[in-house]
Amino acid sequence: MRDTEKRFVPSSAPSRKTFGDAATTARLLLLTSRCLCALSRVIESGVVSVSRGSPKESSVGKAEKSNGRGNGKTNRRQPLESLQQPVVVCGGAGFLGAHLCARLLEEGERVICVDNFCTSAVEAINGLLAHPRFELLHRDVSLLDEEEIAHASVIYNLACAASPLHYQRSPLDTLFASVRGMDKVLRIARARGARVFQASTSEIYGHPTIHPQTEKYWGYVNTIGPRACYDEGKRCAETLCFIYREEYGVPVRIARIFNTYGPGMRLKDGRVVVNFIVQALADQPITVYGDGTQTRSFCYVDDLIEGVLRLMSLTHDLDGPVNLGNPAEITVLELAERIVRLTGSRSKIVLQPLPKDDPPRRRPDISLAQKLLAWQPSTTLESGLNMTILDVDRRLQRGDETLVASASSAAKSRLAGANAL
Repeated sequence: MRDTEKRFVPSSAPSRKTFGDAATTARLLLLTSRCLCALSRVIESGVVSVSRGSPKESSVGKAEKSNGRGNGKTNRRQPLESLQQPVVVCGGAGFLGAHLCARLLEEGERVICVDNFCTSAVEAINGLLAHPRFELLHRDVSLLDEEEIAHASVIYNLACAASPLHYQRSPLDTLFASVRGMDKVLRIARARGARVFQASTSEIYGHPTIHPQTEKYWGYVNTIGPRACYDEGKRCAETLCFIYREEYGVPVRIARIFNTYGPGMRLKDGRVVVNFIVQALADQPITVYGDGTQTRSFCYVDDLIEGVLRLMSLTHDLDGPVNLGNPAEITVLELAERIVRLTGSRSKIVLQPLPKDDPPRRRPDISLAQKLLAWQPSTTLESGLNMTILDVDRRLQRGDETLVASASSAAKSRLAGANAL
């Protein structure tokens, strides 16, 4: 383990030699966090007992007992004795999905999380598994049975790989997740009278020729490039939504989501924010592709989820998608430099060739969201990065990067007895 002098200092100080109150407080916070992590590991190992000599049981262990997973029969809870209509979150174990599930539970909703764990990890929802209003279905959304989500009032569809590392590795699965998965969700919504949310993407705009991008911009997209499986799949999903709305009256809400970051991001999924943080905490070279002048706009996850919920709360119909993102623009090089400063890292920034079809600029026009939803991001990039850095450092100290990186195998072994996909 590296000493604290080589680790993260969550302050804006330009040097780790600064020993002012802010830096000292930051070091104490991080040291406290690491001590708690170490104590948690000892408790979970059973070396220290927490209740009359019995070792503490993890939330996953409790959920497995309550769900009957240990007997190989099912991964579902028994039906809840409640008249409350469930809210379904497809892709609920992903980065955004897990945050959405947690927020919905906080709001008092009954939540059914649907995920096939191809690019997500059960660890993302560990804290939710034992919740009495949370139910997990290990299922591909395109194979979802209507009866499994009977009486659903709302369906959020976030089921699709969102990282280039994943969707370029499995382009057909990515395309089918967007198209077949969306069609299945809409069919169920039509039959059940449910409202549908579709998580679309700023990738719809491709290499934009106007800045910032409004919802009326049709985009400039390469239909056969390495990102096309994701871009075109999401475009087709939007088309399906509005066909079902026009033909069958299915109420749909579509958010075009721009770059989002925050605690809980998978540590090895190739996204720029978490990549830079992991490299900086290890004092490894920060890899910037291209010359670093390409821009992005980063929205903190809590702000994004608030926008999603406000969009779904609208009672009147919408004529099209709504951009959700942070209009504050920053170059990739500036982002790398800021993370190096916030972590107090000794990392050097190195430039690598730019991948094909990487958009040079991306910035949302959120005027429509401001007008319709009275919404705009409130978390500054500095504050959001500090919270994300603390989370990543804590998980690295616990060794969670191995769990998060190998999502599929970890999830499948943990969910033994689930129905085959």
